[in-house]
This record gives sequence, C-alpha cells and structure tokens, in this order.
Amino acid sequence: MTYLRVNTGLIIAALLLTLVGCGETRPQHRAVYLLMDTSGTYTEELAKAQGIMNYLLATLDSGDAVAVARIDSGSFSEKDIVAKATFDERPSVANQQKRAFKQQLDVYVKSVRHGSRHTDITGGLLQASEFLNETGAGEKYVLVFSDLEEDLEKGHIRDFPIALEGIRVVALNVTKLRTDNIDPRDYLRRLEAWQKRVVEGGGQWAVMNDLERLDQLIAAR
Repeated sequence: MTYLRVNTGLIIAALLLTLVGCGETRPQHRAVYLLMDTSGTYTEELAKAQGIMNYLLATLDSGDAVAVARIDSGSFSEKDIVAKATFDERPSVANQQKRAFKQQLDVYVKSVRHGSRHTDITGGLLQASEFLNETGAGEKYVLVFSDLEEDLEKGHIRDFPIALEGIRVVALNVTKLRTDNIDPRDYLRRLEAWQKRVVEGGGQWAVMNDLERLDQLIAAR
C-alpha cells in the first residue's frame, strides 16, 4: 500500500512538472524589423540606419529573425524588403547569414540616389507586423527610422486600425522638420498620433532619439 502511494505521488509529480513545462514553452527567439524612411533628405540619414543594423546583427543570436525594409510611396509590399533572414542554430552558418545580410544592406544604401515621392509609414508597419507574426518569435520589435510625417499618394487608404498585438514599436532618430522649429507642437502631435495608433492596435510605443543608447533597445540576455 505504501509502495502504491509513493508511485502514485511520483506519477502526479511528473505530470505536474510536465504541465508546468508546457506553460513555460513561450518562444524565446527575437524578431526585429527595421523600417527606413527613404523620402526627401532622409536618404542622407541612411548611414545611421546602417549603424543601427550593424549593432543589431552583432546583438541577435542564432534562431532570431531580422528584416530591413524601406518606407516607400506604397510600403505594404514584400518588394520593399531589402533583406531578411532567420539565423541558423549553428553559429558558423548564422555568421555567414549575417555577413550576407550586411552586404545586401550596404549594396542597397549605395544604390539610393533619389528619395521616394511619398511616405507610406502605415503600409510599412502592416508589412512589418506580418513578417514578425510569421516568425513566431517571443519578442517582436519594429524600429521606425523616420521623421514620422506620413505623406500618402492620392487614392491610398490607410485610415484604419493597425494590428500590432505583442509588438514593440520604437521610433528612432525622429528628425524635426522645419515647421517643427516654428511650432514645436507639430512635432509633439506627430509623436502623440503615432503612439495612439500603436497602442490602440495592441502594441507598445517608445521613442529613442539618442542612438548611443542602442544597448538599451533590446533586452539583454
């Protein structure tokens, strides 16, 4: 009888451990999507975006996913993705993927001569959320490298909610426009408007203009 109770207790303990383990199977990998504004004078800022990506490539691990895309006149398109990768679990293969990714980005930045005619930030966020959700990562980030001034081509419809559940959106290097210097409230209103859209879509919002704080961007492990 005592033997039976002991074995029953072991079985229950094993089941409990299994259940607890099942509850902790949250994906551990990270996924990052960098959106680069290519409108107007922002093309002159792309070297900073390269620096951000170089930092990310050095920070991300095997199993993590990354993509970089341009914000164009109509950005809800895979054609605007400059490079993307999910790093192999084997470190040597992951390092090769990182070198190839960096090369793709460098070639793209060198090729940019003229800025886009319009700035479809909403379309870029939609494309980013699709990519991030498909990775199944536990931590998902969209980094927006832009002045956050959306300028849509005539006929494009973007005035609807954006689904960003579980995604952290970080605005980087939000350059101030000439009009912001005349009335700083325009700058503040842009930030507030994007924060509202992101939060209403279920995402988290943050602004980081000091790129020297990049080490605080993604949680260290």
